[in-house]
Amino acid sequence: MSHAPPVSALPLPPIFTVSVVVHLAALATAFWLPGAWPWAVGAVVLNHALITAAGLTPRSSVLGPNVTRLPAAAVARREVALTIDDGPDPEVTPQVLDLLDAHGQRATFFCIAERVAAHPGLAREIVARGHSVQNHTARHRHNFSFLGPRGYVAELSRAQEVLTQVTGQRPSCFRAPAGLRNPFLAPVLRRLGLSLVSWTRRGFDTRERDPSKVLERLVRGLAAGDILLLHDGNAARTAGGQPIVLAVLPALLARLETDRLRAVTLPEGLKTP
Repeated sequence: MSHAPPVSALPLPPIFTVSVVVHLAALATAFWLPGAWPWAVGAVVLNHALITAAGLTPRSSVLGPNVTRLPAAAVARREVALTIDDGPDPEVTPQVLDLLDAHGQRATFFCIAERVAAHPGLAREIVARGHSVQNHTARHRHNFSFLGPRGYVAELSRAQEVLTQVTGQRPSCFRAPAGLRNPFLAPVLRRLGLSLVSWTRRGFDTRERDPSKVLERLVRGLAAGDILLLHDGNAARTAGGQPIVLAVLPALLARLETDRLRAVTLPEGLKTP
């Protein structure tokens, strides 16, 4: 049974207050100074354009808190977070787990709840092998950034229930599909006890078929505190048919060792003293 709060109880983020002020000011200006109505309309249009742009920028914090790097304590510990999205995948995920084990590194798997329900044993294996399973929505809807409060509550709450029931661990982190969202998401996350996590750098491995290009994007400027993004689900494949994540991980993990960096799960990396 879902324990999600009523939608009416969700507090609105500051961006809503700013937007309301802009709309009221524009209305007042148009009423008292009729000749200024084009400026009033322009202000409203600009307001909506800025909100839309923020929602289309995955690393933006304009619409609410957004973790793009690990905190200073993790940097001091020489930690990074390797995050892997869109699984679990019965073909790819077990091989990813083997590579991580071989290098003694840990990862966070942002899993789609429907896929976890289809492969519960694989999700439990991720946790049993020392990794973390976090919330990546129930269905990975392509229209996620257009949902309203009720849609967000339904999607995220359902994922929380499935992931908790299957793995025995309640997720504390959330990543939006493609990182896209709107202002209604932040209050839902807050009430569900979830932190929005994006990334420091990504490899674009769902569309790039050249492993060297994906690796270069991930290691260029690599430093402690970075959050890296790869995919075990929906992964592009090399010309030879190998999932990109499997072609990139060995070199990436070797680079972490060379740079004396340790990959940890997000719950571990986000801990502060």
